[in-house]
This record gives sequence, structure tokens and C-alpha cells, in this order.
Amino acid sequence: MILRLTSVRPGRSATLRKMLPQHQTRTLSRVGDSNFSTRPPPNNPNSSDYRSWQASQNIDIQRVTQTAMIHELTQQQTRCIEKVVPWFLNTMPAPYFRQVPESFRLDHIKAISAIKDANMDMHMNLKTHLPDGRQESGTMPGLLLNMIKELPFTQRSTEYMPLSRVQIYSAEDDSMSLNMFVYGEEPKNLTETDVTLTGSHILEYANQLMTGTLPPEDEFGRPHPTPDDMFSKDNLIKHMEKCPESYIVRSDPRRFLTQMELFEVVSGSDNIAVSIEDSYLNEHNEKHYWVDIALANTLPHFALEQTSQLLFLHNFDVMRAHLDNVYDGDNGYVTLLRMLISPVNGAKGDEATFELLKQELKRSKWLSPSTMELVYEKQPWLGIRRGEIITAMCTIIHPVMSKENSILFSKGNIIDTVTKNRYVNHAAAIADLFLERFNPKHPLSDKELEARSADLRAIVDNEVEETHAQELFFKMIDIIKHTLKTNVYMNNRYALGLRLDPKVMISSAEPPRDTPYGIIYVHGRRFDGYHVRFRDIARGGLRLVTPSSPEQFALEAAHQYDECYGLAFAQQLKNKDIPEGGSKAVVLVDAIGMSSSSKDFIMRKAVKGFTDTVLDLIVETEETKREVVDYLGKKEVLYLGPDEQVVADDINWVVKRAGQRGYDTPAAFMSSKPRAGINHKEYGVTSEGINVYLDVALRHVLKKNPKEESFTIKMTGGPDGDVAGNELKILHREYGENAKVVGIADGTGCAEDPNGLNWAELLRLVLNNLPIDHFDPLKLGDGGVVHKVDTESGVKARNNMHNRVQADAFLPAGGRPNTINVQNYKQFLNLDGTPSAPLIVEGANLFVTDEARQLLFEEAGVIIVKDSSANKAGVITSSYEICAAMLLSEDEFFENKSQIVNEVLEKLHQYARLEAELLFREFENYGGSLPQLSKVVSDAVNSATDALASALESFSENDKDKLLPLFRAHLPKTMSDLAFDHVRERVPSQYITNAISSCLASKLVYKEGTKFVETLPKEKLATVALRYLEAEHKVALLMKALEGTDMPAQEKEAIAKLLDSGGARTAIGVF
Repeated sequence: MILRLTSVRPGRSATLRKMLPQHQTRTLSRVGDSNFSTRPPPNNPNSSDYRSWQASQNIDIQRVTQTAMIHELTQQQTRCIEKVVPWFLNTMPAPYFRQVPESFRLDHIKAISAIKDANMDMHMNLKTHLPDGRQESGTMPGLLLNMIKELPFTQRSTEYMPLSRVQIYSAEDDSMSLNMFVYGEEPKNLTETDVTLTGSHILEYANQLMTGTLPPEDEFGRPHPTPDDMFSKDNLIKHMEKCPESYIVRSDPRRFLTQMELFEVVSGSDNIAVSIEDSYLNEHNEKHYWVDIALANTLPHFALEQTSQLLFLHNFDVMRAHLDNVYDGDNGYVTLLRMLISPVNGAKGDEATFELLKQELKRSKWLSPSTMELVYEKQPWLGIRRGEIITAMCTIIHPVMSKENSILFSKGNIIDTVTKNRYVNHAAAIADLFLERFNPKHPLSDKELEARSADLRAIVDNEVEETHAQELFFKMIDIIKHTLKTNVYMNNRYALGLRLDPKVMISSAEPPRDTPYGIIYVHGRRFDGYHVRFRDIARGGLRLVTPSSPEQFALEAAHQYDECYGLAFAQQLKNKDIPEGGSKAVVLVDAIGMSSSSKDFIMRKAVKGFTDTVLDLIVETEETKREVVDYLGKKEVLYLGPDEQVVADDINWVVKRAGQRGYDTPAAFMSSKPRAGINHKEYGVTSEGINVYLDVALRHVLKKNPKEESFTIKMTGGPDGDVAGNELKILHREYGENAKVVGIADGTGCAEDPNGLNWAELLRLVLNNLPIDHFDPLKLGDGGVVHKVDTESGVKARNNMHNRVQADAFLPAGGRPNTINVQNYKQFLNLDGTPSAPLIVEGANLFVTDEARQLLFEEAGVIIVKDSSANKAGVITSSYEICAAMLLSEDEFFENKSQIVNEVLEKLHQYARLEAELLFREFENYGGSLPQLSKVVSDAVNSATDALASALESFSENDKDKLLPLFRAHLPKTMSDLAFDHVRERVPSQYITNAISSCLASKLVYKEGTKFVETLPKEKLATVALRYLEAEHKVALLMKALEGTDMPAQEKEAIAKLLDSGGARTAIGVF
């Protein structure tokens, strides 16, 4: 037990600590120790061990002096204990003696006596171990909050242990507070027999409650809980089996049932439930209140700190407190807090105060550290809601303004500027305007907002003298005008979410680029996230970014939006063959310096907070209709997929939560579900498509038939990775020893062999999910080497392997975006200017920047198959998962999964080959760089899709139904056979429209080429496409009729080929 004892003296706001000198502390701690040595110390005055009290010439005098000192100290301690014990017994509250074991009480008395005897301020640590090996600590601080912040084993500690129990007591004479903290999980192995014995007092109370034999009030005048089925004996026993034994034994029956009610409210969720009631105590003529809080799936230490912080801000003193954790199955634990509080400094315990306190307690779990610092320390008068809006706006501003001046507009400088004392009133006024704009009771109209914004701008212009501060405030006002929806008034929201008009993220310091369709920004506890999409219905992955240092975090924060934009745009280009447009979500998580368990906990929380907030802004429920003001006026449909650091448990939670929140197709909200999804890594779907592009490129660029000739390849991404690992398997499956992997690098190192790395060893690593540093050096050929990142030279070799090693083709199948960029692209070239690989097939997103791609092509003739083409098979698979989730039940999918997956793989090969052949056909016919042509193909398909979707909006349902065969043909056959008859009732109409449009658009472009679409006026594109479809049907009839004619087979084949290649286009007269 670590016991910190702190006296509370009238009129003192801070704790004074008087620490004994080190040698005195050591001496006192060893009195009575059997190991204490009585060996005479050195009597040489020059010795480093010499003590000034020692008689240098007389050992007998030294011994007498020691004995006298021991006797005096013993007598002095005895006199002190005689005073402390009666005082302690008379001043500690009765619950302390009921709830704290005698052995611990004796330890507390010993510690207090020692401190009082030394005439110190009462602040000391006493450490012991519980019988089950866990550690307990106890504290007596002057300020509870400061003490909590100093507790050991926080989430940043490498020796992190969860806080499992807290007991806080104040002496009745207000001289002292004694707080006990227990760390480590308490065992929960109670049997039914155990809990019926340890919880007999609770079962008896509940029985009386249910049978109506209790008096109307308890001994303190408090009403009893309302009888409920949850208090039946069976339900109580089940609940007590989840509880630590100490909690059951210590709990007052009424308190136990009250907390059980709160537990049931939050069980299985991430919510918070709060109850505040009169304590019916009247100690020292002061009013006291009990605050009960249940926090699901949280860090107990954090819950205690946050609650104490809020109570301190609202001028409530904590006189007594208890913290316990109750097991909640797969959801972790529910932390139960109970605090006896008393208002101080003129605070009022009225209904309005407690209602605000309840709201802020619920919000505190999800507040960002920057918000907490602002509203708890710097500017408490702001309040949580305004503080949260201000810090969110500062985060949105950061990536936009930092492009103008990265130092002046760093995130820290932005927050410091708008919240400094002389300016913070302007930030508060802007936050108030935001709240008024979206107040569901009286929202501001556009006209009112314009007038109020103009007034604020005039005030800022007049009162803020610094130009950069003016710019920040003007941008904050701009954010209000470009916010279309927010969940700020939703009482149970996890984080703050804003649906933004994308124009607000445009910076004058960057060149023009395509504007997204929509942006959702989420500001939460230790995370900030963007979701960017380029079409009304969109799909893309959700990735977590967790920088390891403050410096790296600052860089990622500045580039987060641009990374999200770039990934979403790349997704839009590669999504050309499916109904969904491109999107991406990037969530930046602050887990710097945390233990691995705490980091994982925070990452899982970030996924929950982000996705639930997105749902706040896209679902239509009674709650959202009541509390969310919608200036967008259009239902939005989007789908997520797992990306970096998103795990299976996240996927399951997101899908389940989407169903709870009323999303129309919850099973489709996130792809790659463990049972009803198509696991990308298991089936290698992305790599299957990449290899098709590699195959076509080798034949066109290097003029090699990889089935018959050998070729060399270098890769980034390890054998344990999704794309790289599966690509290795496919290379060996398709080409055997013809494929020679001469270099491969991942986060652990790199392996190189000019004659090709041993295939058996590579496949062993893939099979066992091992990174490249596990490659057996004995399996290397002459000139082969394995570099590991545990040395500086190994890191250097790993980092430049992709530039240094010579190969026919480079396949980036892993690595961070922008690895090859305009500053370092020349490193990919040899000294003579030739490339280290003449062909790059981008398996990883954004590995090479646009500028570097173009320069490598212009200066060295490098042919690059862009990521938006090469790795599109993954997004097509995810789209099929969405269709399956809408059309089939989970059982139907699972029963037919093997056949559906095989059909999906066939579709992936088909779509990849169609685009690959088109790319190289147009590259050879028209020239230009391949990445530019890749974008041209995507733009052609997407523009045709958009034009068709717009035209189809005016079609009747019957006319649209005539086009449904296009959608059916797009789907895997088994899926369509099982459920396509129900497509209208199971699939949103908006999705069907997009599906028909994208299918017809991709058919048109892949068959006739990009020039055919580019030369058509946009207003005529839809009409021509529909005419083309009719003409194609007529051509098919002609070809069928041709089969029955009496004509030589060779002539039939020639005519059929002409009809197929140009018949439809000729029929509609467009050339």
C-alpha cells in the first residue's frame, strides 16, 4: 500500500511537503530491522562514511550514544502513538471502520504517527502488497485532483496496471483526507454459493424491497430504489458473479442496487450514466450529495481524474469516494464511481447546476486533451461545449493555414493565439454563434447568420491588432458558414462531428485541385479524424495513424487532411468500376509514450468515437431529427472498410453499432466482416489484380512472356503483409522459377539476392506470417545478404533498397505515402541516368507522388502503372461485400461463400485485364505517360457515370428496371441468382442508380476507349450511352443470326470480330 498523507490546514490552498534528508529517512526506516547492522562505523573523520555525531576515538561512547538515541526515539514514538490513536478513532468516519480491514487501519495509524512525530506536513508513501499479489496505495492529499495526477501506473507507464478500487475518506475534523488505491485486476472467481454468502445482506435487502416489507425510507431518510425484475434473486446472483468480492462485502445494499441500475444502462456500450441525489447527511450543517457514475469500457484512472477535475471546476469538494470495476463481458469493465460531495466557495447544489454537471460528466470521457487543458486550466469560464468547439475549429484551421506559414500557424500557435486572455472573448463569441446557428429550438437562418458574421468580423477587425490572429478568427467564422450539420446538441454523442462544405478546406497557398463531394470532421478523445468523399454514395477504408513522437505527431497533424484527400481521390479514381465513389477516413491518434495495452485501448476507442459520430451525421432517427439541424437537406450514404491498424473487433463493433443507430443497411456499413466478408489478405484479392497489370506490363514494356521467360522483381512490403505476401504466392503460382525476387524490404529490414531469393524460404515466411528479417541467411545465394534494422547500416540498407537494387520491375506493396517524391526521385536512377527498374507497378497507395511519376517518365522513361489502376481489385471486392450484405443474409452468404469468392476472383481478373489492355493500347497509340492515361481512363468512366446518374434521376422506375440487367451482369452469378429478384426492396434506390450508371460507363470506355467519351459533350453523353446500349443489343442479335448462316468459319469469325469491335458505335453514327 502506498500511503500519501497530507494534512489540510485552514486557509492554505496548496500542499507543503517537507521531506526528510535521505540519510535520516534511511535511518528511520531501518529501526527494528533484523538486518540492521550494529557494526561500528568508521572513526576516521576523513572517511566518506564518517558521521559527525561519532566520537572518533571511543567506540564505547559511540555504542552508548546509539542506545540512547534508540531509547529516546522509542519513547517519543510511544508518546506520539498514545495521542494519535484516540484522535484517529474519534475523527475517522464510521464507513472507514466498516470498509477498511484492520490490518490496513494499523498500517495507516503507524504512518500517521511517524509523520506527526517528525512534525511534518502529512505527506508520505507507504507501500504494501495485497494477499493476491496486487498493489494498494493510499493517499491523504490536500487537493484530491493533484494527488490523482501523481498516482503511479498511468497509461503512459511501461508498468501500467489498471486501477481496480478506490476508497476516499475525510477526517471529521477536516484535518486530513485518507485515500486508498488498489491496482491490478481483482480476481472474479466467485461461485453462486460464494456470492449468496458474501452478498447475503444485499439479497436480503432486495428480497424485502421486492416483497414490499421495507419501510418507506432507510435509516437516513433516503427513499429505496423502485422494485424491478433486475433485482430478482437470480439476476442479482448473476450480477454479483461479475463483481469483485471486496465490492460486494463493502457495499451498502441500497448503494449496490442503485449502481446496478446504472450498470445496466451502460452495459455493452461505451456510454456514461449519472445519478445525483441528496445524501440526507447534515455534517457540520453542510449540505452533501451523492454522485453515482457508471462509465463503460474506460480507463479507471482517467475516469477518476476527469470526474475530480469537473467537480473541482464546479466548486464541489469530495469528502468520500469509492471506485470499483465490474466485469462486462466482451465490453471489458464498467467503472462505478460514488462520491460524497459538498459545495464550496458559494456553489449551489440546485437542479440547474446538477443538470449541467451531468451533461459535462458524460462529455468528459470523450474530450480531447487540448479541450481539457483549455476548459479545466486556462479558461474555465468558457465551459466544455464552447471549449470543444474552439479546439475543434483550431484543428480544422491547422492544415489549411499551415500551408501559408507552417511556423506561425502551427497547431500549438493557433490554439495559443485564439485562447490568449486578450483574444479569447472573440473565440467565445464565435463559438456562441456556432451554437446559435445549430440550436435545434431556434436555429439561425442564412440571413441571420450572414448579419451576425459580419458584425463579428467588424469587431475582430477593430479590436484584434495582429494580422495573423485576425486571419484565424475570420477562418473560424468561415467554418460556421461552411458547416452543414453537427451533432453538438446530441446529449449522448461520443465526439464532436461537423459535416463540412469542402470549400472550407481550400487554401490560397496551393494550386487548384478537384473539390470533394463532402467532408466529415470528428474531434474526440485523443483523436481527430477526417472522412473525405468524392461522390454522394462512397466507399473507402478507415485507417489509424499513431505517430511515435511529438515531432512526428506534429508533422502528421499538418498533413492529415491532405493525406486523407489524396487517398480519397486515389480511391475515386480506382472506384470507377463500382457503384460507390471514392472516400477515405484518416484518424490521427495520440498514443505517444503509452504502454502497448493503453495504446491499443485508445485506438479501439478512436474507432468507436469516430464511427459513431459519423453515424450521428448520416442516420435519420427521431433523435437526430430532434437534435441535429440539417442545412444539407439530403440523405447521405457511405460505407467504410478496414485499413491500417483497424482490427476484426473494430469491424464487428462498427457493424453492430450501425444497426443499433438505425443505419439502413448496417451489415454493409463496414466491409471485411470476419464471417460475412471476403478477407482481403486470406484471398489475396488486391494482389490478384496487381499481378494482372504486372503480367500485361511485362509483355508490353519488356516484351517478355513471363510464363516462358525469367524476369527480376524487387518489392517493398513484407512476406507477412497482405499485398506483398499474397503477391509472392501468386508470382510463384503463375511463373514458378521464372519470377526472381532480387530484393524485398519491410519494417524489419531487407533481404537481397542478385540471383533471386530462395522461393521455399520466402513461402515459409508467408505461410508463417513472418517479416523479412526472419529470412534464413543460409538460404542466400552468392552475393545475397539480409539487413536488419537493429543496426544503423541495416536501417540505411532497408531505406534505400527500392532505389539501389537492380530489377526488371519494382512493385511497391507496402510503405508510407510519398516515399518517392520530387526531392528524392533521382535516387531511383543509376549514375548513368538509367532507372534501377524500368517498370513500376504500384501496389501501395501514393508510394510515388504525381510529380515524381512524371519526372521519372520524362527523364528516364520509367513506365509506371498507377495505384488507382493497379490495386483497384481490393475496392471492387469490398463493393461486392456491400452488395452481398444488402442482398443476402449472413447465413446465405456463408453457405455459398466459396462459390461467391471464386466468382469474385474471376470478376477481378476480368476488370483488371480490361483496363490494363486499354491503358497500354492507348499508351502505344497516343503516347503520354501511363499515370496520366490512368487518370484519363478514371476520369472518362467517372464523368460518364455522373452524367448517366444525373440523367437517370428523371427516369421512371419502370424505365430504370429495363436497365437492371447491367447491374445483374456486374454481380457474381451466385449472388444474383440467389437474391436479385429482391434488389428493389433490399438495395437503396440511389445505390441502384449509381450501379447502373457505373456499369454502363465502364462498358463504354473499356470497349470504345477514352477518346470516344472525351469527345462527346457532357450534356449528350447520357443519351449517346443509352443509344449505344440499344445498338449493342442489336449487334448481339446480328451475331447470333450470323452463327446460323452457311458461311466458312474463317469468314464468320472475321465478320463477328468486326461487329463486336465497332458495330455498336457504327450503328449510332458516332465516330
